[in-house]
Amino acid sequence: MKPSRRHASATLFVHCIAGMLLADAGPAAAAEPPKIEVRGSQILGPDQQDSGEADWLARLNNWKRDTTGQHAPWLAAMRAWRAAQLAKTGYDDAQYRRPELRWTQRDFVQTQAMMEDRYLYDPVTGRYTVDRFLDDLKQRYGGIDSVLLWPVYPNIGIDDRNQWDMLRDLPGGVAGVRRMIDDFHARGVKVFFPTMPWDTGSRDPGTTIHQATAALMAEIGADGINGDTMFGLPLEYRAAADATGHAMALEPELSFSDDRMLAYNNQSWGYWPASPVPLVSKWKWLEPRHQVHVCDRWATDRTTLLQDAFFNGVGVQSWENVWGWWNRITPRDGEALRRISTIYRAFPGQLVSSGWRPHVPTLHHGVYASEFPLPGKTLWTLINRTDWRVDQRVMRVPHAEGQRYYDVWDGKEITPTVANGYAELGAALEAHGYGAVLRVDPGVDVAGLPATLKTLATQAARPLESYSNAWTPLQQKMVAIAATPAARTAPPGMVKVPGALFDFQVHGIEIEGENKPGLDVQYPWEPVARRHHVRSVPIKAFYIDRHLVTNAQFKQFLDASGYRPADAHNFLRHWVAGAPKAGDARRPVVWVSLEDVRAYLRWAGKRLPNEWEWQYAAQGTDGRLYPWGDQWNPAMVPAPEQGRELTAPEAVGKRPQAASPFGVEDLVGNVWQWTNEFADEHTRAAVLRGGSYYQPQNSYWYFPQAYKLNEHGKYLLMAPSKDRSGALGFRGVKDAAD
Repeated sequence: MKPSRRHASATLFVHCIAGMLLADAGPAAAAEPPKIEVRGSQILGPDQQDSGEADWLARLNNWKRDTTGQHAPWLAAMRAWRAAQLAKTGYDDAQYRRPELRWTQRDFVQTQAMMEDRYLYDPVTGRYTVDRFLDDLKQRYGGIDSVLLWPVYPNIGIDDRNQWDMLRDLPGGVAGVRRMIDDFHARGVKVFFPTMPWDTGSRDPGTTIHQATAALMAEIGADGINGDTMFGLPLEYRAAADATGHAMALEPELSFSDDRMLAYNNQSWGYWPASPVPLVSKWKWLEPRHQVHVCDRWATDRTTLLQDAFFNGVGVQSWENVWGWWNRITPRDGEALRRISTIYRAFPGQLVSSGWRPHVPTLHHGVYASEFPLPGKTLWTLINRTDWRVDQRVMRVPHAEGQRYYDVWDGKEITPTVANGYAELGAALEAHGYGAVLRVDPGVDVAGLPATLKTLATQAARPLESYSNAWTPLQQKMVAIAATPAARTAPPGMVKVPGALFDFQVHGIEIEGENKPGLDVQYPWEPVARRHHVRSVPIKAFYIDRHLVTNAQFKQFLDASGYRPADAHNFLRHWVAGAPKAGDARRPVVWVSLEDVRAYLRWAGKRLPNEWEWQYAAQGTDGRLYPWGDQWNPAMVPAPEQGRELTAPEAVGKRPQAASPFGVEDLVGNVWQWTNEFADEHTRAAVLRGGSYYQPQNSYWYFPQAYKLNEHGKYLLMAPSKDRSGALGFRGVKDAAD
């Protein structure tokens, strides 16, 4: 439904928001109203008009901000601004009134999960392990309400499979994914998948992106669509989703480029810049039922993120597996999130209150509060931005006879100091901590309050400050490659590479992550994974295949061994009737998983090269950037394929002039080549070398090429069905006798 179309109920909603409680602003409202300053998807608070200052100057000056004295006129200006904005966009709240989408208003904690995460999928048993995944999150930070499952980037672009192909290639296909989603639903967790508007260089789906996405989401029973890199999902996604008859929430990654998108995107992410004085969520202020998930994927200390979310009464994106880099929530932040979500889930109606009042005055500088009123009960969320504990006279609020107060952060009733129609409330807020107070009118029953207080008291028995906030990267291990029987002479088709002390210098070409500890891979001699690697590596003599293993050679293996993979999806999908196509015998074999490759090499008495062996065989001892020298020469590699469909790779042995100093051919620019596997507790990945001929166009986000001999690609591993690729082959190595 277009946002400009109004119903009577929508019109009433706008007028109610516009005029609601203006009287409580007092006489100050008649003065010149403060200017409302919007910073991206946030709004500056009272007397926080510092948008033109440099960050360091804003921090320097924020101690002077008078949020208490300026609150009344600021709040009046905020309400007037909201009414004008809603009227300007012709706001219609129909999508927030839909019964089948009201769950979005209680979707407080969402995590993004890589499909490759070993807590979600067990590669040994070949099964999805949803319970293990959810039990871990519940134990560490209280669990989640929704999950964004990610099967696409960073692997997409290694071949022509599009975003929908990669989802269908998940283990078990569509039926397996549907069963996995059912497992999430059985635990009360909603499921999102992403859509990538930038994916226009891979296989053409034959329809529009929004139609292809909506149809597949309906087919698998997903609950929502996350718009990767999108500044709001366009109205076409709402129409396409509704046309399937399967209700879906829309959630863009980035802030809306058009305020009208708020009407039909029920959720969004918040990449919020840090500020000493918390800022107000623009989208929640305009529509209190809109759910924002505050996100900072690279933050190793999430205190500010969690405080900003709690102040605004919005959700949290608890993303930890960031493209295979494990950014675990620290124990302190995890415990804070548990307590925040306990309060959220106990009082969900308060958090969508149309009477929300951010920046209500407190009695301490550096302590900020929001008020969420409903008839008969009011919730305040508080955050302490200071470096010290605050525990006396935190707030002064209007009081009526018989009202009771509860410190719902600590799970206990408060006895206030009452005088002159006001109650002064004491609550203990740790340094950089949190607080929450509930006021209940006489005769009002709050469902489940005794049980909620008991739970919160149990959680609060241990101070947050006693939990570690130290972050450490996850340790990786390289999967050892076993030696082969030693050969004294060169086996057929192999060349000898002499032993040497090799200057191994290489770096990962991941698009994101800078050089954070834990990124890329961790070799056995390194204390932690990192992007850049330098090591003098002693290498024993070995033999290596002159050319990549071909379709004909792999057919010989199948005929001789009878090998058939347990997971056969995509296995040799370029073959016809169990054999290579005519003319393909000398082309590199592709569409083979790491498991398939290892089976072939065991049969052949060979093994995969370690990455430093592959690089030494390609580079020699002079540190050259390419097998033929230091300058790129397009004549040395196959012509790149830049269309939307994958063509066959070039036959091996056609460019002997591009051989390495040891005579090894087809090293760069034909097909990627498997080398080492690495694993940590959550992610498996393989190092790929040599790049490929396939270069999908139109986007920065496709799997990047690594043609230089000091570059490698990191390819996330899940299961053979998804890991196999049309631009990924291999060559073998055999150890040489001393």
